[in-house]
Amino acid sequence: MQSYTIGQAARLLGVSPDTARRWTDAGKVATHRDESGRRLIDGRDLAAFSVEVAQNGAGEEDTSYTSARNAFPGIVTAVKLGDVAAQVEIQAGPHRLVSLLTREAVEELGLEVGMQATARVKSTSVHIDRV
Repeated sequence: MQSYTIGQAARLLGVSPDTARRWTDAGKVATHRDESGRRLIDGRDLAAFSVEVAQNGAGEEDTSYTSARNAFPGIVTAVKLGDVAAQVEIQAGPHRLVSLLTREAVEELGLEVGMQATARVKSTSVHIDRV
């Protein structure tokens, strides 16, 4: 499973690294240390926490995640596979994006909860890029 540094988690949550550090210090999201001593957050834990932050409005900063190409970098919070179709949810800061795509596309990308991904929006279509 992918793990994230405090800085990476902050960017995905749409807050400053100081805010993310305060949240981990307060025990709001669990961390572990790698061999070099850096604090890391497990991808599944970060995915669950990002949904909680978005629902409770716990973000302290108002950061926009859209660009000229409408890219929303975030973390995969849910993957629902059907026989042919699939649904992928990404939490990008305060934005929750849902994409309906083929099961084959999800499997080719290897998408799973806790993975970093970018949702690209064009009109009413949401495309997923694995990071």
